[in-house]
Amino acid sequence: MPTEADLNLLFALNALLSEGSVAKAAERLGLSESAMSRALARLRESTGDELLVRAGRAMVLTPHALALRDRARELVRESSAVLQPAGASMDPRALRHLFTIRANDGFIEALAPRLVARVAREAPGVRLRFAPKPDKDVRPLREGLLDLDVGVLGESGPEVRLQALFRDRFIAVVHQDHPLLAEPEITAERYAACDHVITSRHGRTEGPVDDALAAMGLVRNASVVVPSFNTALSIAAATDLVALIPSSYFEHLRARGTLRSFPLPMPTEQITVSQMWHPRLDRDPAHRWLRGMVLEVCRPLNEQERVP
Repeated sequence: MPTEADLNLLFALNALLSEGSVAKAAERLGLSESAMSRALARLRESTGDELLVRAGRAMVLTPHALALRDRARELVRESSAVLQPAGASMDPRALRHLFTIRANDGFIEALAPRLVARVAREAPGVRLRFAPKPDKDVRPLREGLLDLDVGVLGESGPEVRLQALFRDRFIAVVHQDHPLLAEPEITAERYAACDHVITSRHGRTEGPVDDALAAMGLVRNASVVVPSFNTALSIAAATDLVALIPSSYFEHLRARGTLRSFPLPMPTEQITVSQMWHPRLDRDPAHRWLRGMVLEVCRPLNEQERVP
């Protein structure tokens, strides 16, 4: 069984690997630098690795330390949760933590600024790291590499908890002088006859919109495929190509002025954007607070969706 000294060493290890500095780790744990240096010496003896080595005037992590960093952070978090009474209250202003949130570029660009501002006001000691979302693989959640995964649910299995944040739908975006806007009605036929710029992380050229058009006997020409919504909008602003963009993403870009949006001229299903996490974090007070912040930031989108 781990002793109290072992647990203290684990907290020291996490601080050293997170901060990359004896002085900063000592400040984080409220210890003297000499005490933290002694802890580092014990950790070097226990692990058989230097962990932190001098590189000029700075200290850098060894490869073994880099491999341990995420595991140490997760172990400290779980230990803290175990030793804390169930339902214990938490003061966000006293929280010192780094949260990693994975989301696509649409969510990050549209909602991250509001989340960052809210967190800075309520928990100035919290740091946020936004990670790109190349796929919907839930293994990073299972392995403790992510705190939250925000997006449309994929193949999750029983190991993922989720909470719906808001419902969204795709809209079409063109430049303000686009020929489609010259007539009052934008029909599915006129829409399909245009050239389109498609956003896909994996280079796909077809999706639900194409299925809806096919049901009407129509096909659109996906002449350009790009990996991000921002790039698609830039192309739409400079050409006659039609971009397909989530409504929530386009809302925060209204100040651009040169772009116009309109509903798709055929029925398509809404999409539900959720936040997902691993069950081991269900009762963690810090994680529950983070989930509440994300939900609050997204609440206006939910209210907007209910407006007739």
